[in-house]
Amino acid sequence: MQDNDRSLQWNPSQAIETLHPRRVVEAVFLDRDGTLNVERTDYVKSIDELALLPGVLDALARLAALNLPLILITNQSAIGRGIVSTHQVERIHEHLRSMVHAAQGRIDAVYLCPHPPDAGCTCRKPKPGLLLAAANDWRLDLARCAFIGDSMADLGAARAVGCQPILVRTGRQAQQLDELIHRDSDVVLVDDLSAAVDWLERWMKANSGERALAAQAHSSSQAAH
Repeated sequence: MQDNDRSLQWNPSQAIETLHPRRVVEAVFLDRDGTLNVERTDYVKSIDELALLPGVLDALARLAALNLPLILITNQSAIGRGIVSTHQVERIHEHLRSMVHAAQGRIDAVYLCPHPPDAGCTCRKPKPGLLLAAANDWRLDLARCAFIGDSMADLGAARAVGCQPILVRTGRQAQQLDELIHRDSDVVLVDDLSAAVDWLERWMKANSGERALAAQAHSSSQAAH
């Protein structure tokens, strides 16, 4: 994977130092188009074309309060197609992060694939290259991470590395995802990012209880010996 596939990374060490070794979820990965902003058929080519979906800023602020790394994982083939430059996409992401920060949220890093679908790269979702790169940089156990996205590609990437996928209906594949849940009962599909945060908080709470009981049982067993 080339270095330019992983742009705009902010210092991971700050978040690594705050991670608790028994945390149920170590990080949350987020798709961009169709999850945070309106997905355009002609690509987001400028700051003016970046339109956040309703409730996204509030949802990101809630995610920030969980004290987890929040990492953007995005395919941006418009770069490889020559439609937009890397610099333009960087400016879009800087603007996005500024808006999120102003609303008490944050995006700690951005990992992107600039390649078109026929490039044969390992980083374009549904391949998991970006997730593997983020896990290496941030020292994450991907089986203890969640991925919020809006597409079959997001689902495939998450499942390839054992992340918990949470899909939203705010992208262009909403109908396809609605049909999928009738065939795959393991798929988590909710209306939007706010509902995804609701689900994630419930899931973390439930699993925290299970981990606490397991730890207590292990401690009792050790004491008995």
